[in-house]
Amino acid sequence: MKPSAQYVDAITNIIRTIHDGEEANVLAAARVLADQIAQGNLIHVIGTGGHSMIGAEEMFFRAGGLVPINPIFEPGLTLAMGAFHSTAVERTPNLMPGVLKLYGLKPGGAIIIVNAYGINSATIDTALEAKRLGLTVIGVTGQETADTLAPNHPSRHPSGKNLYQIADIFINTHVPVGDAVLELAGVPQKVASISTFANAFVVEWLVIETVNLLVERGIEPPIWKSANSPGGDEYNKKYMEKYLGVIKHL
Repeated sequence: MKPSAQYVDAITNIIRTIHDGEEANVLAAARVLADQIAQGNLIHVIGTGGHSMIGAEEMFFRAGGLVPINPIFEPGLTLAMGAFHSTAVERTPNLMPGVLKLYGLKPGGAIIIVNAYGINSATIDTALEAKRLGLTVIGVTGQETADTLAPNHPSRHPSGKNLYQIADIFINTHVPVGDAVLELAGVPQKVASISTFANAFVVEWLVIETVNLLVERGIEPPIWKSANSPGGDEYNKKYMEKYLGVIKHL
């Protein structure tokens, strides 16, 4: 079998594993998100790592995605600022509480924290601070790495805590240790990471179930239309006018 076909199988298998095993958790999280939208609240989302940030970007200003998404983008976490810089920032304790103050988190709200491994300081500090502030924490992360790495591993928060144990609702992405999934002959390190596909599937599944719940409640779901499609700008105008200045990164 071609390596590319093996990768297709690996992606398909992990998405199927998530779908078959995490439905109850996704539905529980979607109920929280639907409640937030019904109450007129924003849904906060953060990816606490260089590539995990893609999970938050996937939910924000996305064609077919929910409108009231308030992404938390800490520039130091992005790879655009430098790859090793990103790693250093995500391992820096006590940074994120100050960042969160800039995003209007309030008691009774909800935050989605996306991180492939759920162990670094940015992740754990975000989860702990959000809980201290009285938010429901939805963790989108894999358990295997968290259960495998030693408590004193340099990637870990000083407490040694794991996101999946802190979150009020935990959605397991089943990302394997090391993330990469293909073994190629003559290559000592596996290639082709899989966490971005797993994270994206979960957050889009959350969108689907949240929209369905809103429809069941008789609430029109606020959904972006692609600005690159006919009538897209006109369709989105009402949302731009409502949320410009409300959603920090809009």
